[in-house]
Amino acid sequence: MSSSDILERPDVRESDTGNANEVFHYVKKNKIAESAVMGNMVEALCGEVFPVTKSPKPGSPVCPACTEVYNQLKK
Repeated sequence: MSSSDILERPDVRESDTGNANEVFHYVKKNKIAESAVMGNMVEALCGEVFPVTKSPKPGSPVCPACTEVYNQLKK
């Protein structure tokens, strides 16, 4: 797997919940559009499974477990 295969961080929530603990996850890039259009579930690097419902904004919090796995893949 190349690092260019994992670029996007879709959200795990249906809508804005205002939850300060809400985080975004790293997911294989080619699965994001499919999930957003078809409603298919995606699996994040940390293992969490969810449908893509929105895109992250710059500065959005990222799942620490996903970040750790992603950083190991880049080496």
